[in-house]
Amino acid sequence: MSSLWIKDNFNFERPCMITCALSGVVANRAQCPAIPYAPEEYAAEAKRACEAGAAVVHIHARKPDGTPSYEVADYRNIYDAVTAACPIIINFSTGAIGIPVETKMAPVTTIRPAIAALNMGSMNYAKYNPVKKKFVFDFVFPNPFAEIIALVSAMKECGVKPEMECFDSGHIGNSFPLIDMGLLAPPYQYSLIMGVLGGIPPTVETLVQQARLLPPQSDWEVIGISDDQWRMVAAAIALGGNVRVGLEDNFYLSSGAMAKSNGELVEKAARMVRDQGRQVATIEECRARLGLVHV
Repeated sequence: MSSLWIKDNFNFERPCMITCALSGVVANRAQCPAIPYAPEEYAAEAKRACEAGAAVVHIHARKPDGTPSYEVADYRNIYDAVTAACPIIINFSTGAIGIPVETKMAPVTTIRPAIAALNMGSMNYAKYNPVKKKFVFDFVFPNPFAEIIALVSAMKECGVKPEMECFDSGHIGNSFPLIDMGLLAPPYQYSLIMGVLGGIPPTVETLVQQARLLPPQSDWEVIGISDDQWRMVAAAIALGGNVRVGLEDNFYLSSGAMAKSNGELVEKAARMVRDQGRQVATIEECRARLGLVHV
């Protein structure tokens, strides 16, 4: 009888795909010692995540000293190390501020990972400290249509799956012209990012709203930021969505208990999936569901 309640994009009987965002670009080891810098550290973290149940790793490249990198060589070194360590699906970031679109896209078109992130709209992007009554950081994250189209066109040409990162409802709407233009084809992959100041609030109500806006034949995951992560993960699992965890988004297993690795965060997410009666999707299931071409 439970299958009678299933609606398009709300299929809680499907296995749940888990993505792990290994490092991000903002945080450093002074904040969390487990963040990987060198290729062999990315490989070790990816293997831990894979063994814990992740099917995908999301990668922002860094140089071995921990500084962000947008160079093909650094992405290549990390990609080679990860693929040698485990069979996990690889997702490259293309998100950056002040970086030419050609530079953002070069690692994707050269190395051709299975998936690449596609930020779906411009926004204020900030963090506020209510104790100090001041902003920790405050900037504009520009993603105009001309750049989105250049990125998605290059992904389409080289067979890389776009992972559409949506911080608000309007970002979902921004995907509709791309579908109409034939630049996106089903199955569509959306990431619904909750908890960034400037984006949509991290509540169950707004998550349901976001998921209802998606077109048919969509696979979606929630990305809950910082303290909001585990509540949003629980909601996404119940709704039939997928989840992303990892040190890019959140350091903590619970209040005050910092994770010692990405694998610990994935392990908790996988346990939450199983506790709700769902299965954790395998790498092979993810490849088939998303229609992936590359490793």
